[in-house]
Amino acid sequence: MANHGQSGNASGSVDVRLKTILIIALALLTAGCAGHQAQEILGSVVVPTQATEIAGNHSIFIATTRKPSDDPNKVFDGERSATLNYARVNVTVPPVHQTGQIERRSRGKSNDPTKYFMASEVVGYDTQPKFASALNADIDARGGRVMVFVHGYNTGFDDAVYRLTQIVHDSGYPGTPVLFSWASGAKTTDYVYDKESAAAARDQLEVTLRMLAQTGARRIDIVAHSMGTWVTMETLRQLAITGDRDLSGKLGDVVLASPDIDVDVFKSQMRRYGKPDKPFILLLSDDDRALRLSGLIAGSRPRVGDYRDAADLASYGVTVVDLSKVKGSDSFNHTKFADNPVMVQMIGQRLREDDGFASDRDVTDRIRQLAAQ
Repeated sequence: MANHGQSGNASGSVDVRLKTILIIALALLTAGCAGHQAQEILGSVVVPTQATEIAGNHSIFIATTRKPSDDPNKVFDGERSATLNYARVNVTVPPVHQTGQIERRSRGKSNDPTKYFMASEVVGYDTQPKFASALNADIDARGGRVMVFVHGYNTGFDDAVYRLTQIVHDSGYPGTPVLFSWASGAKTTDYVYDKESAAAARDQLEVTLRMLAQTGARRIDIVAHSMGTWVTMETLRQLAITGDRDLSGKLGDVVLASPDIDVDVFKSQMRRYGKPDKPFILLLSDDDRALRLSGLIAGSRPRVGDYRDAADLASYGVTVVDLSKVKGSDSFNHTKFADNPVMVQMIGQRLREDDGFASDRDVTDRIRQLAAQ
């Protein structure tokens, strides 16, 4: 009996070691595919360019739980701030831009706005009232629509700004884009740190959403990705507990892309929130390699983003869209919602709809048809 127990323990140890080795190997592979790691949003010298030589110029408003960086070119880093910080970044899109892509300057290349996404201006706000005033002016000028983007794990401040710019540009979203950027360490090995940073950011996302609801916005859409969906769902759960789950009627679409959430946790969140008046849009893909890694780290538990029982989730009041057959340009199939040219445009069309549930369902049905092709 003793030998049998020792054999079982040895087998268990081997399984743990194999899992650890697999996780490290996948992490290294992810790191190798991560690409640009400079994390600089501002360059030292920008090539002079006429307005007619760029494809777009977008103002991205930012509420962040990141600390200001000691490097002024990074603006914000991966360290946590106990309070919200506010800024606006103007980003230009180059004429060579291809839908779904983010043309990034690599090390040693010039800061040329005709070739790369470039931040042309960064403005900081030292108080919430000043930030809210600037937001209000932009919201009024853009028809009262706001889209809040919550990024995922392993995302630097620069990556988050450029991703939202790409989504806004490619989708043709006409409203005010707001980036809620929590303190991701922007390293593959920082998964646990990122998870804790996401948890620390829940209250500040609630503060941000309530602030937006007090502006002149008439509709607030939320697009969240990966671990950012967990932050979003936790915040919506908190709003529901306070009796204001729809932000006084201003909450529009909630798009949860590749959710890095344990399935049981998600169900618990939805039960507390209750069936939404307008179904949340859940974008899943069973070939999402990043979520496979996350599932391994979490004890081989399924994540919502690669969960195969769509009917099970739909009963909680979400519209499930399976993107497994949709081609993505990310080698890990984790950003299909933004890097597939047709998909990002159709999501943009959905967010632009303002005519009620009939037109909303029509666009969602077309997204589903694309996913099935």
